[in-house]
Amino acid sequence: MYYAYSSKTDDLVFKINNNYAQSFIMSSQNIFILGIESSCDDTAASVISNGRILSNVVASQKIHEEFGGVVPELASRAHQQNIVPVVHQALKQANITKSDLSAIAFTRGPGLMGSLLVGTSFAKSIAYGLDIPLVDVNHMQAHILAHFIEEEGFKKPPFPFLAMTISGGHTQIVKVSHYFDMEVIGETIDDAVGEAYDKSGKILGLGYPAGPEIDRRAKLGNPKAFAFTKPKVEGLNFSFSGFKTAVLYFIQREVKKNPNFISENLNDICASIQYTIIGILIDKLKLATKQTGIKHIAIGGGVSANSGIREALKKGEEKFGWTTYVPKFEYTTDNAAMIAIVGYLKYLENDFAEDNVMASARLKI
Repeated sequence: MYYAYSSKTDDLVFKINNNYAQSFIMSSQNIFILGIESSCDDTAASVISNGRILSNVVASQKIHEEFGGVVPELASRAHQQNIVPVVHQALKQANITKSDLSAIAFTRGPGLMGSLLVGTSFAKSIAYGLDIPLVDVNHMQAHILAHFIEEEGFKKPPFPFLAMTISGGHTQIVKVSHYFDMEVIGETIDDAVGEAYDKSGKILGLGYPAGPEIDRRAKLGNPKAFAFTKPKVEGLNFSFSGFKTAVLYFIQREVKKNPNFISENLNDICASIQYTIIGILIDKLKLATKQTGIKHIAIGGGVSANSGIREALKKGEEKFGWTTYVPKFEYTTDNAAMIAIVGYLKYLENDFAEDNVMASARLKI
């Protein structure tokens, strides 16, 4: 069962995944990992047992919408308010108590430092109080390893595979040889793909985040109505800064001619923006498969929820012989289930963090 409800605080929305918890029978062999995610503006907690998610709770912060982006100080304050009730809900939905936990996994980075510090401090405190291991998790690795959560109907990519992580803060192509043997072979040199969506949306007068609205309107428009130049970046790296500027100049030029240009052509503009962005991503994936010889491709990150990108990947299977892997929708955006699966995999390898582990805003894969 997956459902959502609003808490007494208007800024919070909790989402709970309780697929297996009610019928779960505990035994001495079960490993219970509590995952905690606080890298940006979502406070999340999840309990995993032997690779299967028992609960996945997310508290989203609505306050940032009025500012058109995440305000770091407001985000960290909200994390402090949310983290205790979120963890409480995760344990409750998993039908376990703190004493049943085997370890605590938390997002060490990358992310907003203030937000990371809340999750790191809480995780260290609870692990110390329960005298159980602490597992630090790289947020970007977690987006990739979310594919290894036990979910009926979802296949796991075989090693080696290529992972494209696309979100509001990151755009990367990663060669994954094993769970913790990863190499970044391409990444953005400026804006991330999520920023390209949000900044284009702001130019068009859309709300924040703009990605879902552009995706929705793109389905109603002509993707070839307006042509935008693709940035020319050598190798497997990306650049979206120039694309955003091209959209800005295009809109300014057309609005001078016709003040109603945006409202009269909004669906076509959104479709053309999305068509160009997807083309940039697919072109780099084609080059990556050619260079590496790897045709198993997995995607992760918030932008991987985009329907146009998912459809383009499926077409890639027919055109280029790819095998593609798309995670369950609730594991695409920031969530603690992906932190919990990494914690579980590290637990099996006895890969634990030291007591003096620190958050790292620019942590690399």
